This record gives sequence, C-alpha cells and structure tokens, in this order.
Amino acid sequence: MKQLMLGNAAVARGLYEAGCAYVSSYPGTPSTEITEVVATYKEIMAEWAPNEKVAMEAAFGASLAGRRSFCGMKHVGMNVAADPLFTIGYTGVNAGMVIAVADDAGMHSSQNEQDSRHYARASKIPMLEPADSAEALAFTKLAYELSEQFDTAVIIKMCTRIAHSQSLVETGERVEAVKTYEKNPAKYIMMPGNARKRHPIVEERTRALAQWAETAQINRVEDGSDHSRGIITSSTSYQYVKEVCGDRYPVLKLGMIWPMPEQKIRDFAASVDELVVVEELDSFIEAHCLSLGLKVTGKALFPCIGEFSQNLVAEKLGMDVPAGEGALDEAIPARPPVMCAGCPHRGLFYTLAKNKITALGDIGCYTLGAVPPLGALDTTICMGASVSGIHGFTKAQGGAADSRTVAVIGDSTFMHSGVTGLINAVYNESASTIIIVDNSITGMTGHQQNPTTGYNLKGDPCAKIDLETLCRAVGVKRVRVVDPYDLKQTEAAILEELAAKETSVIISRRPCALLKYVKHKKPVVVEADKCRSCRLCMKVGCPAIFMKDGKACIDNTLCTGCGVCTQLCRFDALHAKEED
Repeated sequence: MKQLMLGNAAVARGLYEAGCAYVSSYPGTPSTEITEVVATYKEIMAEWAPNEKVAMEAAFGASLAGRRSFCGMKHVGMNVAADPLFTIGYTGVNAGMVIAVADDAGMHSSQNEQDSRHYARASKIPMLEPADSAEALAFTKLAYELSEQFDTAVIIKMCTRIAHSQSLVETGERVEAVKTYEKNPAKYIMMPGNARKRHPIVEERTRALAQWAETAQINRVEDGSDHSRGIITSSTSYQYVKEVCGDRYPVLKLGMIWPMPEQKIRDFAASVDELVVVEELDSFIEAHCLSLGLKVTGKALFPCIGEFSQNLVAEKLGMDVPAGEGALDEAIPARPPVMCAGCPHRGLFYTLAKNKITALGDIGCYTLGAVPPLGALDTTICMGASVSGIHGFTKAQGGAADSRTVAVIGDSTFMHSGVTGLINAVYNESASTIIIVDNSITGMTGHQQNPTTGYNLKGDPCAKIDLETLCRAVGVKRVRVVDPYDLKQTEAAILEELAAKETSVIISRRPCALLKYVKHKKPVVVEADKCRSCRLCMKVGCPAIFMKDGKACIDNTLCTGCGVCTQLCRFDALHAKEED
C-alpha cells in the first residue's frame, strides 16, 4: 500500500518491517518522531532512555541477545553516545543493530551545526543517507541486512528536511529475525589484547564495505544530456539538484555516504568535463574525491554554513533563479521565540533577572529565559553543562558563597546528565546553587516522558524518580521546593540558598502549562482606569500581555491565569478573575 509518510515515520516503518524487536532512544529534534511512531507498533519494545549513551548501550545489549535493535538521537546526542559507538565499531554485533542520527543544518532547534558524517568515518561504522521517505524506509531495512552481513552496526543519517517532510512510500510485511547468543570473549571483551586483534578485522570490513558500495544500487548514476558538468550529491542536496537541473547534468547520487566507492567515483569523473560536489555543511564527499586525486569543485562554490535551497543551488551553479522565487518583497516582522503564556519558568527567570543573578543555563525550553525582556541566562553549552559549569565557576571565584551565581537545568536534562555534575559539586565541596526547573515533562521536544514523570514511552505507569530523594542521596543537605508562580517565595529561596556555604538545590516545580491535565484559571482582568502605563508587567515577557492606547491589555485566548503579572503591578490594575 502506498501512502504519504514523514521521513521519521518511514524509518519507524522500516524498523517494523525489518523485524526490529527493541528500541531505546532519547528525544531530540529532528529525530524524536522515529521512536514515538515505533511505540505504536505492539511488536516492538520501545523505551525512552535517560540519555543517548544509555540508549546505545541498551540497543547493543539487545543485539547481543540476538534481537534486532535500534537507537535514535539528534546530532548532538551522538556526542553523548560516542563512547560506546567507537567500541561497538570494534566488537561488531550479533543481531542487526541500527543507529539513527538526525542532523539539524540551519540550527532550527540546536546549539550547533554538526556534520555527523564524520562520526561514521571516525568510528569505522557504515552510514546510509536517504533522500526521501521511500529511501528512509528501504535504507532502514537494508541497514539490518548490511549489519548482519558485515558484522557491524549501521548508521542511518537523517536531517531536518528529510525527517520532517512527507513523500510516498510503499509499505510491506514484517519479518522476524532472531539469533542466539554465543559467548565470545575475544569479540566482545574490549581489553587491549582483544582490541588489538579486532582492529585489523574492522579495517578489512571497511574495505569489504567499500567494495560493496561500488555496485550497490543505492549509489546510482543518473545520466544527463550535458556532460560538461557532473554532480555528486546526496540527501536533501540531491533533491535540490534534481529540481534545479532536471536531467541536464549527470548526477552520482550516493546513498551510502561511508565508506564511499572509489572506482565508481573515478569513472563518473572521467565521464564529465567538470566535477562538482553539492553537499550541506562540511566538505565530506569533496574531501574523498580530492583524496582520489580528482579535480573537483565543492566548497569553493557552496557554503559550509546553513541549509541549502533550490534557489541557492541554482545560483551557485550559475543557473537562472526563477522570477519571484527569491526573497519576499515585504518586510516580515521578527517573531522571536518566547516561553508560552503561563510557562512556569517565567516567574523564576524574572526573579533571577530582577536580582541580577548570573545564571548558567542548559538545554531545554527554559533556554528561552535568555531572550529579552527576561535576558536571565548567561550560558548554554550542552546537556548538563550548567551543573558542571557552576562548580568550576564557583571554585574559580575562590568558593565565595556570595557569588550570586546559579545553575538552571530541567528535570529531564538533570536525569540526562545533570546528576553527575551534582555529584561532582558535592564531592568537591562546592558552594553552588543548582535550580532544577521541574515542569513534569520533556517540554522542548514535544512532551515526552522521562524518569521523573512516572510514565513510560507508551504512557503506562512506571517507576518515578523522586528528585528530592535523589539529590539528598548524592549528598545534598539543602534541598527545597518552590512554586515559580509565587514570586516572593521563589525570591526568598534563591537569596537564602545563595548565602549558603555548601551545595544546595532548589526545585522550581510547576507542570508545563501545555500539558492536557493542567487546569488553568480564568484569564487575568485589567482595570484600565488603574493602569499607569508603567509597563512593569511587560518585563515578564508574557505573550498574553500587550499595550494598547497606553494601557496594559490581556489576550484572553492566551492567558492561563497564572497570576505572575498580578504580583508585579503596583497599582492593582491586574488581578485574578473570580472563579464561577
């Protein structure tokens, strides 16, 4: 049956059809939907892991046990999982193991533009790169075949456009693939003596895969009428090239991006006058062509920054950009991202900004606390970095208890990689204040469960990690919970803990305003005759508050009645509406 399907959903369908039995992932845009869709297939055990390293290790364990497995993550998540990735490259697998990584060129929801193709080469693990949903499904199934044929994990590289665009796929039936586990210390125990013996096997495997790539159908030449130029490309860039050039120029479309074929590329180069590589971000394919001694043009034409587009490809290839297809004529008002109306983080960040407190931030929707008018964050590096960073920051300042610096981290991110930083702070006697902003969900990636919510990926009740107990268990003596809607309580707690001469934790707890079970109060009421146009209410950056004719107004379609703004108004112009 043919149907339109998101690229991520197509990967999930490929996992189902290939007989994948176990999935462990950590949510991260643009990869999240793969695992969410997988969870709808009852034949597959699907779980959210606390972080990507755990997910990859769990998937490897399932492969070792003889069942096909999968783990998925975004590009920065691959950094977290790199430790097991490189060693799994040496051990190989038992049943097939597939890893999906989704890059985010253009940084739509990421802190960097990372090209994950380098991980394939560095870890010596093959990587397939689909260019549409049909290939996403087919390549996922192929990945399991390659995994078991060549005794290796296989990486599927997605990107934002392929992951979140729809195209036609043809679905098939599920197959079952089960292997038995056999004890093999020389293969799976990577102590130096065994690892040295595995390395030559890995190098031979790479040579065998490169030879397979020479005739693989996923690396195909599409002929053109004009051989004055030939283009090598892959993934989204292939779609742009075909849309711009049609059948004018020959195209070598690479589906296996590592290892790449050598003779196929040489033959293609010999058939054209000029060889051009079109690829997003780094010069990965271009560097391979140069290593073969070929004359090639790539990043001399195309940027290594941001996403490509049809118009950019046309422009860089010296082709006409269709009239009216460029930039929009009218200036579009800027729409910077803001925290939602009623967001529980708003009161906390207002309090931090008001008291001029330095705040080391982390990865999550609370990163928006850095955006004006709040401007409450000083850093955002990676998952867990705020907790580790404040320890170093405080120590470098001589351990002063009055440094007026805090770390801010979400509940899911704390479980991901914040708890180890907290252990470090306690162990090394840091006078640091860590604020866990607990909104009872993984908010940034679309409300996924995590170990603190009490529910698993499928929505079933499960064990719930108690943050207060966990913090005390690792040695934190000062642990307190505040409601960020209560500004006085929040401010008092922060100032008291900043004065403490030991590690302390404040849990700022209030469920995300967008959760379905959260019951909102009536919208805040404005008494215009009392408003003095001081605009103090605007300092919280709530999208439900705006000024009209010099007076504060409330958008009743957005306001959740959280009451944070009412605590700022000195003239009692804003107040809660009485419940019916």
